[in-house]
Amino acid sequence: MSAQRRILVFGAGGRLGAALVRAYGAEALVRGFGRAEADLADPAAPARLIRAARPDVVINCAAVTNVDVCETERALARTVNAESPGEMARACTETGARLVHISTDYVFSGEARAPYAEEAAAAPLSWYGSTKREGEEAVLAAGARHAVVRVSWVFGPDRDSFVDSALRAVLRGEAVRAVDDKWSSPTYTLDAADALRAFFDAAAPGGVYHLCNRGVCTWREWAQAGLDAAAAAGLPVATTSVEPLRLADLTAMVAPRPVYSAMSCRRLEGLLGRPLRPWPEAVADHVNRQARAGRLSAG
Repeated sequence: MSAQRRILVFGAGGRLGAALVRAYGAEALVRGFGRAEADLADPAAPARLIRAARPDVVINCAAVTNVDVCETERALARTVNAESPGEMARACTETGARLVHISTDYVFSGEARAPYAEEAAAAPLSWYGSTKREGEEAVLAAGARHAVVRVSWVFGPDRDSFVDSALRAVLRGEAVRAVDDKWSSPTYTLDAADALRAFFDAAAPGGVYHLCNRGVCTWREWAQAGLDAAAAAGLPVATTSVEPLRLADLTAMVAPRPVYSAMSCRRLEGLLGRPLRPWPEAVADHVNRQARAGRLSAG
């Protein structure tokens, strides 16, 4: 990659955005924007930054991702998740940049029982899913080079995810319970950063892609893989198994969630020329890295 390539990352304070800024910083001119620098509640703000910087690639990781908050803050969710990505995409088209817009598995209904292909019909159940789908459509309408990349159950070293929270609980000697009747495919941020480099090539086609680690699991299986990896790494894991919960037991949830939202990454794997690694390997890599860095503790 040319050292002169200019990349803007929006949502740089989040789990995926932070990983991208760090991963690309040594090989390109990268600028990361958090909410303080570019609040997508003002759709004109990120578009102005794009027009001023004239980057080669823009990656938008910013969104209102709290599914239940989206149900009550509908105007904000629509502005951030739909209107702002559309403005960003149009600014990218004007300046010759490619937008890589990060979206979600929650655009699907969850009625499938095999991983969703990229061309599968979207049928979101929640306002979050609906606004993210609207954002996808706005980005795709703004230019054929732009890419919509759907991720799910994102985890990595920059912010705790569900699997990290489960590990901290067992290190405190607490029991861990997790839903065992909801399925998807986790996305490891380090693998995502590597795969997204494919879109730095101007010849890479735009359109819809899925980016998650191979395989399907429940929240319980995801947490269990983390516990198993921690035990193998020699961490003092007092609890060795994750107890199952039903999705219906989580009565505090406001918005409906898709029960099955695993995704096939066939199109992205074709672009990369290789398969993405299985999710259990990615979880083990994450746990081992966190353990070596001293970031896993009962605190």
